[in-house]
Amino acid sequence: MVNHQPTIGQESGTQLTHAGASGRSSMGELTGTTMTVIACHECDLLQRKITLPPGRVARCVRCGAKLYRVEYRSLDHTLALTVAAAIVFILANIFPIVSLQIQTTRNDTSLINAVHILLDHGMWPVAGLVFFTTFLAPFAVLAIMIHILLSLKRGYIPAGIAPVMRVLQIVNPWGMVEVFIIGVMVALVKLTHYGTLIPGMALWSLGVLTLLMTLTASSFDAHDIWNRVRFATPTKRQPVRAATLTAAGRGLLSCHVCGLLSSGGHGGRTVHCPRCSAPLHFRKPDSVARSWAFLVAAYILYIPANVLPIMETSSLFGAQADTILSGIIYLWHSGSWDLALVVFIASIMVPLLKLIALTLLLISVQRRSTWQPMQRAKLYRVVELVGRWSMLDIYVVAILAALVQIGPLATINAGPGALAFGAVVVLTMLSASEFDPRLIWAPIQKEEIDHE
Repeated sequence: MVNHQPTIGQESGTQLTHAGASGRSSMGELTGTTMTVIACHECDLLQRKITLPPGRVARCVRCGAKLYRVEYRSLDHTLALTVAAAIVFILANIFPIVSLQIQTTRNDTSLINAVHILLDHGMWPVAGLVFFTTFLAPFAVLAIMIHILLSLKRGYIPAGIAPVMRVLQIVNPWGMVEVFIIGVMVALVKLTHYGTLIPGMALWSLGVLTLLMTLTASSFDAHDIWNRVRFATPTKRQPVRAATLTAAGRGLLSCHVCGLLSSGGHGGRTVHCPRCSAPLHFRKPDSVARSWAFLVAAYILYIPANVLPIMETSSLFGAQADTILSGIIYLWHSGSWDLALVVFIASIMVPLLKLIALTLLLISVQRRSTWQPMQRAKLYRVVELVGRWSMLDIYVVAILAALVQIGPLATINAGPGALAFGAVVVLTMLSASEFDPRLIWAPIQKEEIDHE
C-alpha cells in the first residue's frame, strides 16, 4: 500500500490516507467490507474511511470534495431543530408576509396568495416554480427528515428508507427559503413609495425558518443516517489492476445516494444499489449530451430574459414595463445601493457566469483536457452552490404582483421576461446537475471504463 499524506485544510482537521495500488493487492486487502473504503463522488478516488473527532469534516485528498463528517450533535438535537423548523414553516404559510396600506385600501399577501395571483394572470409556469421552490420542496424535506429521525429515535429502521432518501436528495437543492426572504426584502424597498408597509407574522417566521433550516441541514448527515441503519451489503472481491486508484478502475460502482460500493455494471446490464435500490453507473449516462442540451436552451432564453419586461405596472399615471436591469437602476437611485448590488450579482452576473463556467467545463471534458483539474472541480462546486440565488427576481415579482392589485390605482403583473428568466435558472441548475464531475479526472487517471 502507498500512503499519501494530503495537505489538510482547517475544515478537515484530520489526515485522510487513500488506497494506493500494487500488483499484488486485492480488494480484500483494502476492505474487509465495503464500509472501510469509500469513493469520492466527484473524482471517484478510493480512500480509506477513518474515525474522525466530532464536528470534523473529511475531504478528498485529490479534489477537495467533502466526503463525510462526524456530528458532535445528538440525534435529539437534530430532531428538535427539524420539528422547530416544521412549526415555523406552518406559521410562515398561515399568516400574511406583509400588508400594503394605501389610504383606506389594505392588501395582505401570503406565499400561497402570491402563487394564486400569478395563476390568475396566466403565469402558471412561474407560479408553479415559486410554489415548488418555496413551499413544496421545503415541506418535503422537513417531512422526510422528521419521518427518518423519529423512526431512528424510536429504534426502528424508517419505513421506505431507500426511496425517501432518494427523494430527499432530489428535492433538497430546490428548496430556496433563504433566497425567498431576500426577495421579500427587495420587494419591500420597491413598495415604499406605494403606501404604508405593515410587516406580518410570516415575515419574521421566514427569517427564523431560514436560520432553522440552515442549522437543520448542517446537522442532518445522510451518510450518518445510512450508518445508523446498518444494512449494507458487501461487494464481491475483485482483482485489482495495477496503477488504478478509482472505484471504476477496480470495477466498482459508487452509489450517489447512500455511498455504498458495489461490483458489476459490465455488459450493458442495469445495476441497482443493493442497499437503497438507486440505479448505478460508472459515469452518468449521456452526461455531456444532457448537460449541453440544457445549457444551449438556457443560452437561447438568456437574451429574452434580460430584454423582455419582467414586471409590468399599470396606474393612473400610465403603464410601465421594467426589465431586470431597470429594476436594479431603480434600487440604486432610491438609495438602496446594497440591495441593487445583491440583485445585480444574483440576476445578471450569476446566470451569465454560470453559463460561461458550464461551457468551459463541458468543452474541457469533451477535449479530455488535463488542464487544472483541481480548479475545474472547484468551479463546478461554485456553480452548484450559487445556482439557486438567481431565483431572487422571480420572488420579487411574485410579492409585488400579489400586493399591488388596487384596481385602477395601481396594478403589477409578471411580464414575459419572468417566464424566460425562471426557465434560465431552472435550465442552468439542471445542466449542472447532469454534469458528471468525475469526467474531469478521467483523462488524468487514464482509466478504460465502459461508459454507459
